Amino acid sequence: MAINEELLTVAAVARRLGVAPATLRTWDRRYGLGPSLHVTGEHRRYCPLDVAKLMMMRRLISAGVAPCDAAKKANAQDDENCCEVIKHEFEARDELVVAIYKAAQSFDVEYIESELRRDFAKHGVNSTWMQVITPVLVLVGKNWEETGKGIEVEHLLSEILKRILRECVQTANKPINARPVLLAAVGDELHCLALHALAAALAERRIESHFLGSRTPLEAISGMVTRFAPPAIFLWAQLEENALPEFFRELPAVRPTPRIVLGGPGWDRNTCTGVVLVEDLSQACLEIERAVGV
Repeated sequence: MAINEELLTVAAVARRLGVAPATLRTWDRRYGLGPSLHVTGEHRRYCPLDVAKLMMMRRLISAGVAPCDAAKKANAQDDENCCEVIKHEFEARDELVVAIYKAAQSFDVEYIESELRRDFAKHGVNSTWMQVITPVLVLVGKNWEETGKGIEVEHLLSEILKRILRECVQTANKPINARPVLLAAVGDELHCLALHALAAALAERRIESHFLGSRTPLEAISGMVTRFAPPAIFLWAQLEENALPEFFRELPAVRPTPRIVLGGPGWDRNTCTGVVLVEDLSQACLEIERAVGV
């Protein structure tokens, strides 16, 4: 891969990696993982090697490697080695996505569970969720939209995933946080699979959480905040009608003040001020880690 093939802006690289532009600027400032090419009078641009290193950085973080260690490994890679590692990694996972999707269509529960557990063990919750599970769910959803069939496949997969993700939480090592973080799907939100993934990803990092699940009313969240003063509160809203600002604006005041993190496509960025909105599981983990003090 020649470094002059394609030059990308911060925004373009952020979209490609699925992270916020602010995250890229932070990685540049803290770890030197920024754009290496600069033309006078123009914004700095990322070359393919820069992007490959950032992809490796993100993959390592998703696998549970500390950001500073991930940055050292990414910076140590040369052009050919870094790009080949990323290429082979993604090709292998693409094949797994197709295999699990086909297994779901034939209700091969044993195969799905064995392959997912193997991938969790090898790559960690974040990586498996973003590179395998999410693409599989997208394929299932697309099939349902196009044919009107397959809702039973989605339910089957959801139950398998919940079972495996709960196992990840139950088998976690002793937590490092004295006060658990709080996870809830707000309003009448029934979709909470992402919360199960977050709870498992946090447990992998030895961060304990109180999982309130779907359809959590404001009163329940407020009661938990008063009783436990969690260092972070993660609120999930898949649907716009459930993403009401009252769920973070009307919480009781406690000390120290919790970091409030919002996830899901339901939230309106224009009305969500004074809180942190995240785009994916990796960002959610990073924000909660900061709140816990990792």
